[in-house]
Amino acid sequence: MDNKIPFPELFVLGAGPGDPELITLKGYKILQEADVILYDNLANKSLLDIAKTDCEKVYVGKHPYGSYTPQETIHEMIKHYAFTRGKVVRLKGGDPFIFGRGFEEIMYAREQGIKTHYIPGITSMQASGFLDIPLTHRAMSEGVWIITGTKKDGTLSADLKLAMQSNATVVIYMGMKQIASIAETYILEGKGEMPAAIIQHASLPQQKSVKGLVKDLPQMAAKDQFTHPSIIIIGEVAGLSV
Repeated sequence: MDNKIPFPELFVLGAGPGDPELITLKGYKILQEADVILYDNLANKSLLDIAKTDCEKVYVGKHPYGSYTPQETIHEMIKHYAFTRGKVVRLKGGDPFIFGRGFEEIMYAREQGIKTHYIPGITSMQASGFLDIPLTHRAMSEGVWIITGTKKDGTLSADLKLAMQSNATVVIYMGMKQIASIAETYILEGKGEMPAAIIQHASLPQQKSVKGLVKDLPQMAAKDQFTHPSIIIIGEVAGLSV
């Protein structure tokens, strides 16, 4: 009988935008070594097949505006499994440091005396390339604003108006619930003709997308029944075609 005391570790790992082949090599190797995987709703479930046979896999997902596992519960699970099993992988969709709570979980783990590691993932906005939308393009877009469409209090980020004053590409995460407000904000600023795109299930076989003008975003979303998870891209680069 093995009475070896496990060494507590937490790996906060980005699962990428959806396609399991887009995970990093480092992430792949860590999944092979995991004693426990705590995975969320946006992580491709096929990644769990990489784990060893005795790895425990626990769903701690959060459906947008629906059922979810409270963050406090996830923290307690990280602590429990790290000290009882050892190597815990927190598998999160996209990149866990971009509109995720990956750093909150790392800070909590460190407070408990758990060694922590961060492994980046490809964030969903980078899947814009599958639509021939480069996030930056010489003489057209000199930067990228990444904005949350819904703040903690449920309102649209005020940073959107700041972003609109630049020639940067604007990428909005979790913005489908605010899509009418986003369009109205651009229209009121005289920028309703700005090219825009919506991408849902980026990089997956069921990926769908649409391009148009920012003023028409609500109609575009309704016509093709876009829901979560989707990202909204606004800027001249969204009007490029090859």
